[in-house]
Amino acid sequence: MSQSEEPTDVAGVDTGVLAEARAEAMTPVSRASAEDAVEADQDAAATAGAASEPAGPAAPKGSLWRDRNFLTMWSGQALSQFGAQITELALPVLAVLTLQATEWEVGLLGAAQVAAFLIVGLPAGAWIDRMRKRHVMIWADVIRAVALALLPLLAVLGVLEIWHMIAVALVMGIATVFFDVSNQSIIPSLVRTDQIAEANGKLQSTEQLAGLAGPAAGGWLVGVLAAPIAILISVATYIASFIALLFTKDHEVRRAPEDHQPLHKEIGEGLSWVFGNPLLRRIVGTTGMANFFGTIATTLLPIFVLRELGLTPAMLGIVFSLSAVGGLLGAIATPRIVARIGEARAIPLSAIAFCLVPFFLPAISLVPALAFPLLVAQFFVMSFTVLLYNITQVTFRQRITPRRLLGRMNASIRFVVWGVMPIGALIAGALGTWIGTVPTLWIAATGELLACLFVVIGPFWGMRDLPDVTEEAPSGATT
Repeated sequence: MSQSEEPTDVAGVDTGVLAEARAEAMTPVSRASAEDAVEADQDAAATAGAASEPAGPAAPKGSLWRDRNFLTMWSGQALSQFGAQITELALPVLAVLTLQATEWEVGLLGAAQVAAFLIVGLPAGAWIDRMRKRHVMIWADVIRAVALALLPLLAVLGVLEIWHMIAVALVMGIATVFFDVSNQSIIPSLVRTDQIAEANGKLQSTEQLAGLAGPAAGGWLVGVLAAPIAILISVATYIASFIALLFTKDHEVRRAPEDHQPLHKEIGEGLSWVFGNPLLRRIVGTTGMANFFGTIATTLLPIFVLRELGLTPAMLGIVFSLSAVGGLLGAIATPRIVARIGEARAIPLSAIAFCLVPFFLPAISLVPALAFPLLVAQFFVMSFTVLLYNITQVTFRQRITPRRLLGRMNASIRFVVWGVMPIGALIAGALGTWIGTVPTLWIAATGELLACLFVVIGPFWGMRDLPDVTEEAPSGATT
């Protein structure tokens, strides 16, 4: 998957990787989905994939803007991405300002949102590799829309409590696991092989625009119409995605039943592939530890910003939107940075940067009058450097992984790097209750600094480019 040259795409970055990069980002504006990266790497991967995979479905030649089937799916995803950004802001605001949630309750809510990656993350990858991805996404949209709609209904009835939000977050999290992992693999069954890069480019560019406009719009909606109404708008976007997927045609061929192995063996094959590679092990170590301590910080972020600093939901939304600008610029700059310093060295350098920046967050409590510009600066730099890191490492792992293992590879890595998040959220709630919000933020920043050691103390400095292994490996083999 390589980046299209069309102006609607993020220059030089394969958007499959970019979506995955944003999905794994440790910032509060980047839990979305998907993956890809540096232009030269994408061209090599696309060439290898074209040689080993059957031809994709017939589609109109020329730009995908003239492909009605693709546009149907794209329109639904564009709306749902915008709605997801609104929900990401509206949920914590509803909990903190309307329900007056405590630090522990906010921690439980944060844990519920990502607990699914720890509970079903591993088997989900193996299950999805056996199923039609579009059908999985359709059912996931139905479940998310119904579950989320319960919150404004309960609020109108005057019976909404924090445990309702926790239960809804848990259900939505499970549906999102299945949606996201499926979404990462559906494009090759919608368009021709030579259109994969363009398709991913358009989808990811749209997601970037949603990341820019969604949080600010969400902050305005929450401030003017209240959080429950903002959540209803998100429900409508999930319904729009559901309808679009119903009218989308795919050409996916399910794996033959005789190609299935026992579930535990398929899961083990994915784990063996990931942890059998010494470079991937270090990357997973840094990403997982950074996500663990980053979750401690982001769980308490609404309490810190809305209560202790006294900012409004609209201001918090603007902070998130401007941080998305940092991510967009990071995506654009990644090919140039990698070309100058090398793919391998970009990983430890970017890790050092995004592991140092978290110290700015608790330091803001020392100068509350400058809270807004300092928050903007911190999240802008964080988003820029996290996207540089994630695009580079996601490109590497996609390039070396056989296509039949992509679902299990992604699920295995998500199980580790996202599976630690619910634990971090619970610890955030406990520490915030015990020692207070700001001391907990200092602990989180220290832990994030230590996270970079996995890639800083390692072989990356001695290489310019990461290994390029594209041939299929036998079942159970490791690199």
